[in-house]
Amino acid sequence: MYYTYVLKSSKDNELYIGWTVDLSARIKKHSSGKVYSTKFKLPITLVYYEACLSKEKAIQREKQLKTGFGRRYLKNRLNMPGC
Repeated sequence: MYYTYVLKSSKDNELYIGWTVDLSARIKKHSSGKVYSTKFKLPITLVYYEACLSKEKAIQREKQLKTGFGRRYLKNRLNMPGC
């Protein structure tokens, strides 16, 4: 399985979207500050993920969620204010 995931920063309430093969290991890496893109936004929390059958589908879904429509979908799905 491949995973598309969304993290939320408690520091600035921003969302970070990515994909991985090993969701648990990737979250641990983010949480320990070993990923540059979230290093300065700690603490972070996993707020959403989807499982995909192929790497290509996970990457495609990540790109979709990073668009304006995708971010609006996530805010609605996660009941976040500011949509």
